[in-house]
Amino acid sequence: MLVQINSAAFLGLKVMPVTIEVSITAGVGVFLVGLPDSAVKESLLRVTTALSACGYRMPGRRIVINLAPADLRKEGTLFDCAIALGILAASGQIQLSGAAHFCVWGELGLDGSLRRIPGALPLAIYAKQAGFEACFFPASVEEEASLIGGIRVCGATHLKELIGWLQVGEYPVRHRELVRESVLSTQQGDDFQWVVGQAFAKRGLEIAAAGAHNLLLVGPPGAGKSFMARCLASILPPMNPTEVLETTKIYSVAGLDAQLFLQGKRPFRSPHHTASAVSMTGGGMKATPGEMSLAHNGVLYLDEMIQFSPALLNELRQPLEERTISIARARYKVTYPASFMLVASMNPCPCGYHGDGTDRCTCQEGSIQRYWSRLSGPLLDRIDLQIFVRAVDSRLLVNRALEESSASIAARVAQARERQHRRFAHEGIHTNSEMNSQQLARYCPLTTEGCAFLDKIISRFHLSARAYSRILKLSRTLADLEGLEEVLPRHLSEAVGYRCKDVF
Repeated sequence: MLVQINSAAFLGLKVMPVTIEVSITAGVGVFLVGLPDSAVKESLLRVTTALSACGYRMPGRRIVINLAPADLRKEGTLFDCAIALGILAASGQIQLSGAAHFCVWGELGLDGSLRRIPGALPLAIYAKQAGFEACFFPASVEEEASLIGGIRVCGATHLKELIGWLQVGEYPVRHRELVRESVLSTQQGDDFQWVVGQAFAKRGLEIAAAGAHNLLLVGPPGAGKSFMARCLASILPPMNPTEVLETTKIYSVAGLDAQLFLQGKRPFRSPHHTASAVSMTGGGMKATPGEMSLAHNGVLYLDEMIQFSPALLNELRQPLEERTISIARARYKVTYPASFMLVASMNPCPCGYHGDGTDRCTCQEGSIQRYWSRLSGPLLDRIDLQIFVRAVDSRLLVNRALEESSASIAARVAQARERQHRRFAHEGIHTNSEMNSQQLARYCPLTTEGCAFLDKIISRFHLSARAYSRILKLSRTLADLEGLEEVLPRHLSEAVGYRCKDVF
């Protein structure tokens, strides 16, 4: 008897249909074909033991299990449940009358329990788009898979429970609505009210959050660069439903917990400077997403940026421009979204005190130049705000008066983001930093005075075309913070002032 159970596999965020075909004929032996990897081959032992624990038997005949299409390599443990159901149905131990209308995924424990699998959300999206009536998952990923709606998603804790539902044709249906909570309840991080002084840097962080612009903080040790970067998480607006799905899909494929993102919290990734290229860009044996993709719709923070290897920093250039990252290896080629805010901090020189207004710096000019040469010009060109953070005045430190709270800053950021949401509702982007050349021309028209000012600045400081476009994007965000539709010369002037490495 031949039985077919619908399933699927994923490579990156791409999902490919897989049909589990089980045939039981005269003879002896169990054969698993269809390019299975080691984890899939081991499923036979898990399935055999789980069936015995559930009171079923493994047929003593010739069993051929084909994972079709046969030319697609199958990886992982997500086919265990489908293989078990196929064996039981093909041997006549259970009846599956509607197998053509549902999909099954899940790893089996030796006692028949269903264990968590990665990729539940993209698999559920595939099942919905393919027209299946229902899909079955382990209960531990049911909440994640039920985000999409429009298809019956059912999470079982045990193989017996799943079989019971399939035989009677009745099973519980649940749907999880995306939670939209306030900025304060969804966002975590240190509060700006504890940042003493640093008005210029805090203004830059507010602008960066409002338009999702890249930011570099340069200053002496102890000036508060890292603390302010952590405070950034407290003023970012919560993700909208579209962004939640995009981010959760990436974390689902990576096998990471995405509970906070289901509530709208934005990712804040802070890798150590010893991180490898693969951990940053993604890849490896299973094409897993790296830090750049895990920071999608959120922040990638590089503390002590200059300590990262120059080769690794240059890996950022393409994702910062295209907002995707393509990983090509001998066995696969995948593309992950990577639309993130790059926030970085560093000292201005090896000793850390160059330009702080004191005579503490002991570095020679040549060593300072070599120090900065680790950051390439094209990478700095992609950073919209380059801010020098000075040491905090001692009188301000002693007085310790509370500053403006993150809540009030977040309210202004949210208003600016809402204006961008309305503006780009049909553009396929979310923020000003994502605008292309055509959108810049449409949404950032300049007055005659503004054009003359920019022409003077570009000619005087030899700014690149990329620097010009990023100044326009930053100016658009400054206008949004003021609630203005027109980009004024004062917005251009302030935007130019934040590019300290270009102008000063």
